[in-house]
Amino acid sequence: MAHWNLGPTRENLHGHFSRELQPVLTIDSGDTVTYKTLDAGWKFVSPRYPDIAPVEFSPKNPELDSGHCLTGPLFIRDAEPGMALEVKIHEVLPSGFGWTGAGGWPHAVNERFGFVNGVTTQLFWTLDADRMVGQNQLGHEISLSPFMGVMGLAPAEPGRHSTVPPRRVGGNIDCKELVAGTSLFLPVEVSGGLFSVGDGHAAQGDGEVCVTAIECPMDRVVLSFELHDSMPLQFPQARLEGAWATLGFASTLDEACFIALEAMVDHMASKFGLSRREALALASTVVDMRVTQIANETLGVHAILRDDAVRQLPA
Repeated sequence: MAHWNLGPTRENLHGHFSRELQPVLTIDSGDTVTYKTLDAGWKFVSPRYPDIAPVEFSPKNPELDSGHCLTGPLFIRDAEPGMALEVKIHEVLPSGFGWTGAGGWPHAVNERFGFVNGVTTQLFWTLDADRMVGQNQLGHEISLSPFMGVMGLAPAEPGRHSTVPPRRVGGNIDCKELVAGTSLFLPVEVSGGLFSVGDGHAAQGDGEVCVTAIECPMDRVVLSFELHDSMPLQFPQARLEGAWATLGFASTLDEACFIALEAMVDHMASKFGLSRREALALASTVVDMRVTQIANETLGVHAILRDDAVRQLPA
């Protein structure tokens, strides 16, 4: 199994999803890639205080690089539509700074709070990756739990696709559960998959309620990739520590909830040898439904089933 490295160089970066993007690296199932990433806004120097402006990567193409700063895409040999790609997350190490912004632009959250107009309020974070804590300029300290907000494949539809909404092939999922030691399973829609990653978050609550998390570059992100040809998926799923999660994305939280729940019911029916009605009844006693994010136009919900939630009694 080979180990590759990708850094934030011009040829490795893009700000959209497309099946027409040329891969920057071709790998085999089982290979590992170590990344160094910029933050979602293409920044690599801290905007720590209001009198220090952020420094963004350049040159950028105003059309092709308008979205989150993504690294890739990877072409995975033998990946074909109908397969699932498992992305194993081994390490996510944040750099020394991050930021969180609230208000100042049109969004449903800002409209609800009356925060559309005016200057964006920002928290500037100093991140200590050894202690895994972050401190802001207001004197608050929080624990860090870093993960990558965007992990996704190219959609089958031709043309350029925004990095903002998540879709069935992944993308801007923003699920805080996808930390080191977990795996994300994505349905493949195009040959080679064309996987991209970006949008590092040092910490985020369920929902990403102000539309940003602690946005930060990542000094080291280690991912490995494995193809599964007998794991049909309609939407992403995840293997967490001691649990399975199914994810749903839609224009409403109601529909996202039902997508995630239906996938979990199917998972439980297969796992426990139940009818779908039996699985739904059992799910009502042990499955947790959580709001993944309300930030990304297409909203997200994930359903979680703990491994120890159901114990099979001897016959």
